[in-house]
Amino acid sequence: MDPILDRLATSVATARSVEELTRPLLELLEAATGLESTYLTMVDLQQGVQSILFSRNTSQLEMQEGLSFPWEDSLCRRALESGPLCTDDADVRWPEAGAVRHLGVRTYMSTPVYLGDGAMYGTLCAASTDRRPQPAQAQRLLKLFAALIAHQIEREQLVAQLLQANARLTAYATTDPLTTLSNRRALLQELTRQLAQGKRQKFWVLVAFIDLDGFKAINDQHGHGVGDQFLVEMANRLKVALRAGDFAARLGGDEFVVVGQGPADAQAVEEAKQAFHSRVSGATSGRFQLGPITMDYAGASVGMLAVEPGQHDPDEVLQRADLLMYQVKATRRSQG
Repeated sequence: MDPILDRLATSVATARSVEELTRPLLELLEAATGLESTYLTMVDLQQGVQSILFSRNTSQLEMQEGLSFPWEDSLCRRALESGPLCTDDADVRWPEAGAVRHLGVRTYMSTPVYLGDGAMYGTLCAASTDRRPQPAQAQRLLKLFAALIAHQIEREQLVAQLLQANARLTAYATTDPLTTLSNRRALLQELTRQLAQGKRQKFWVLVAFIDLDGFKAINDQHGHGVGDQFLVEMANRLKVALRAGDFAARLGGDEFVVVGQGPADAQAVEEAKQAFHSRVSGATSGRFQLGPITMDYAGASVGMLAVEPGQHDPDEVLQRADLLMYQVKATRRSQG
């Protein structure tokens, strides 16, 4: 097999990114053409800027990676608009071009890198300061390499789009759309994780079960729109109250849960539980500005549970915390 063809096959087969594909192709292009610099550019036609992404320089001509220059001043634009795409008298054809004036380019070849939708991503180029006529085969090789790079770019863009779509779906599946807190599904996952970690590392897990007393009356008096604003503001206050390692979720309706890591020392559990309860409960009370309505809210009923290391059933933990919340609610009702 021809050495260039053999190296080309290896590069295409093993490349995992645009850079991993482009760099060996630039080396192959330099070997096939004998030109000093081979490089891939990206063109932003909207901003009117061309940038060199990857380059290979073997002599005095230096096409620096990261260099950006006006598209209006580039050799690529002139070659694409008026041709030819391969010439050894660039200094005669386009003496005003920046690459000719500042770098002394004489031999120049370029081909656009088009993506599947017809948009031009950039150009694949080769250049030298001396005159080196190039056979038609060199231009065909340049076009082949540009097509291979375009396919790799599209592949990476597709993967990125799929990852973004998957991230959006994951967020949608685990996020409460009204408050943007985590939902019940995400809560069960996180509680399972923390309980398992607590079992391994021998620490307690703190769980605060929150029920918004009087929420139905808010809806009845002010309407569901204000009720939704109240839920959103409550969620925002819980977010502010969180510390590193804490996790908050809307369980559903007017119920929220906050989970945090407790101490490893059993003697310190009660103090940690009280501090956690105070922080969470304090976040639920105060003055709420809900559009034109100002509301002073006395706070939610909060059931506070400390789960000892070794327990692993999140549903059972939530049931226990829920029961404690109802006991708090009953006590508040009897007092007031």
